[in-house]
Amino acid sequence: MAGVPAGLPPGIRISDHISLGVIARAFPPERVQQVLAETGKASERERDLPAQVRVYYAIALALYMGSSTREVLRCLLEGLRWLWGAAAVKVAGKSGISQARSRLGEAPLRRLYEQVVQPIATRATKGAWYRQWRLVSLDGSCLDVGDTPENSAHFGTPGASRGQTAFPQLRFVALVENGTHVLFGAQLGRYADSETTLAHGVLAALRPGMLCLADRYFFGHALWQRAAGTGADLLWRVKGNLRLPRETVLADGSYLTTLYPSEKDRRHRTGGVRVRVVEYRLEGIAGAEPLYRLVSTILDAAIAPAAELAALYHERWEIEAALAELKTQLRGARVVLRSKTPELVKQEVWGLLLAHFAVRGLMHEAALQADEDPDRLSFSHTVRVVRRKLPQFAALPPSGQACPA
Repeated sequence: MAGVPAGLPPGIRISDHISLGVIARAFPPERVQQVLAETGKASERERDLPAQVRVYYAIALALYMGSSTREVLRCLLEGLRWLWGAAAVKVAGKSGISQARSRLGEAPLRRLYEQVVQPIATRATKGAWYRQWRLVSLDGSCLDVGDTPENSAHFGTPGASRGQTAFPQLRFVALVENGTHVLFGAQLGRYADSETTLAHGVLAALRPGMLCLADRYFFGHALWQRAAGTGADLLWRVKGNLRLPRETVLADGSYLTTLYPSEKDRRHRTGGVRVRVVEYRLEGIAGAEPLYRLVSTILDAAIAPAAELAALYHERWEIEAALAELKTQLRGARVVLRSKTPELVKQEVWGLLLAHFAVRGLMHEAALQADEDPDRLSFSHTVRVVRRKLPQFAALPPSGQACPA
């Protein structure tokens, strides 16, 4: 049964409830205009819901997943009318909003994400570093999308014990900056696309000076080589049956071995890559596995002792927290993406990722000012503040010029 479009809470003035202040700080109007020009989506009719307004609207939708598309646009445009005059932009109907979003498409949101969303931790950011390395983690997840024939055909639907599940699903993989929970380098795909397949595109966002953590399901010789080729260092868990002969045992109990693409390469000693292995057990912890095996590009035990790497690997769960922020606290638990076509689904997901970055950027600034670890701040509370208490935004004139003072 179709849901009833939700309005905003009664008794709250619109100008108090929604603004683009935080979003525009993260994605300045001049950068939005740039990506619109680069993707060929700049407006020709500026008063007919200008393209830059559509970009901000696509991001604002992610902050108000529980409100109808028309309600969110009405709130957004109230602030713009204050700048442009009462008749500047009319609130479109549901079909008009869909048409405006379709004209914009996915490309500007994707380009904006690729250009702006990057790690933001400074040396003063608590929890973001291990020795000289910036900590990042690799993982993926799925999002339920609208149950339409177009979405089902494009994204695919997971199987179930009795037929199929209710909704098609989009799969995505991303990196997270552990200290700030910024999700960067994301790649979107169909449900049938494996996380390792999508990860090949994600790893292009790795840089020298990063230390990337990943679970055992990502490990493979080709993906490892691609990740190591970026200049980043790696600490990945591997499966228990992977052959890792002890070639050189180090003072801290870790050892060096050689990984080969295949058994044939192993026999002929070709295509091998040197790695360090850390093995450990978690004693007295319910549910812990008998043996954890990590491989790393950091071969020198003196600059990264085995005990520290073993403890560090469990920081990988930071990406689980970041994904929960995106999927539950921002989107809403069990909320299905509202878009009816694959193009708009992808636009909506980029908007969700951009909104998450804007909120996380605000939290990082607050953490630096308070000399706190960003993990100690509440993401849910910050989202509520963004929704309720932001100042009126006044930097979106119709033609994109700077507003007069």
